[in-house]
Amino acid sequence: MLPSALSDLVDILEHITRESGNLTIAKRFVRLLRDRCRHLASLPRVMGRPRPELRPETRSFPFRGYVIFFRYAHDAFEVVNILEGHRDITGHFRDRDGRDGDA
Repeated sequence: MLPSALSDLVDILEHITRESGNLTIAKRFVRLLRDRCRHLASLPRVMGRPRPELRPETRSFPFRGYVIFFRYAHDAFEVVNILEGHRDITGHFRDRDGRDGDA
């Protein structure tokens, strides 16, 4: 998991804790997200939807209102970001890269 995805998990933990008022619920959900990432990494084939509008190598997989963004790099599965599904995903990647998402 890349540092950007770990940062996303911290943000998700804080958001759920703030909204629910319950750290245990937030930790449980973040654990489910991490488990889903591990499951995707363990699968023997390429998974997810290609997202060339974000980056040529990026793929995505939805999970409970969130979207896991990942890539296969050098035979390794790398989680790039985990974002709420209703966010401006293209804008997020553009802002992060300083690109327009057509890379």
